Amino acid sequence: MHSTTSTQYEKACFGMGCFWCSEAIFRTVPGLQAFQVGYMGGTTADPDYRSVCSGTTGHAEVLHFEYSGGAARYAQLVQLFLQGHDPTSLNRQGADCGTQYRSVIFYDSTEQEQTALATLQAAQEKYAQKIVTEISAASQFYPAELVHQNYFEHNRFAPYCQSVIQPKLDQLTDHGC
Repeated sequence: MHSTTSTQYEKACFGMGCFWCSEAIFRTVPGLQAFQVGYMGGTTADPDYRSVCSGTTGHAEVLHFEYSGGAARYAQLVQLFLQGHDPTSLNRQGADCGTQYRSVIFYDSTEQEQTALATLQAAQEKYAQKIVTEISAASQFYPAELVHQNYFEHNRFAPYCQSVIQPKLDQLTDHGC
């Protein structure tokens, strides 16, 4: 008789500008699963890409995924989140501008909220500007259209992927997660 171990997965949801970039970065981390890009934090039910990009829905472009390892692993993921974008830029990442590109962590538990707050507070000393990352309770997640899922993998040689996503991936080759 052998015992089977069941890994408990928790959900994480980060908005760090363009969700194509977020997904490409986090897909490099071993042990993460169930990736989906989509929308969270707004007031419109069933938003789509066009409506979110209009800036009228209140949603952020986000990456939603599952991980195991508890608070210590979550803290590592928050650190990678910080490294993968500019958390001091309000409603903007590079050329992408608007509230849909805001820096945001949507937490699923009090433990995640506390870990995110502590990680951001500890990281603040590394930044000349104030970290403006929003930390909010997770709300309804709306998956983005299929064309946006795993975008980098399917469009690796597209100009945006080569000029924006690939350089970020090159910078983050050793993220320690």
